[in-house]
Formats: sequence, structure tokens, C-alpha cells
Amino acid sequence: MARGVRALTKSTCAVAVTGIAGPGGGTPDKPVGTVCFAVVGPGFEESKLIQFAASDRQEIQGNSVDFALSFLWDSTHYKETI
Repeated sequence: MARGVRALTKSTCAVAVTGIAGPGGGTPDKPVGTVCFAVVGPGFEESKLIQFAASDRQEIQGNSVDFALSFLWDSTHYKETI
């Protein structure tokens, strides 16, 4: 998804987020709060799976936005300092 967004928008970097914010949709293997993140840019491509222990959908979505932006920042900043 992140690769596709980057190609489609011709951007330098892209981030993608998908997951289960609830209140329903969770399973024992993928409970509510399970969110997958991907970032891609010149010379890097990373993904992480996070399990948020948030109490509701809005909190999970807010935590996801915060994490996605931090993940993108950390990925691009780290690569530039090497």
C-alpha cells in the first residue's frame, strides 16, 4: 500500500496504516487494537505490527496517527543521518 501511494503520488516517502480499530471485527488472532504500519522512501522500506491497548475506536485511531507520523519521521531522519 505504501509503495503504491508513493508511486501514484510521485512523493519522496509514503506511509500506510491498516488494522482493527473496533469496536467489532477483532478475533483471537487479531484483536481490536491490532494495527500494521508501513513506511517507504528512497533506500528504505519498513513495517511494524503494533497492538494498542486502547479503550475505544477513537483512541486507537489517534494512537495510530501518532505512531504513523513518528515512524515515518524516525525512518526518514535515521536514513538521512547515516
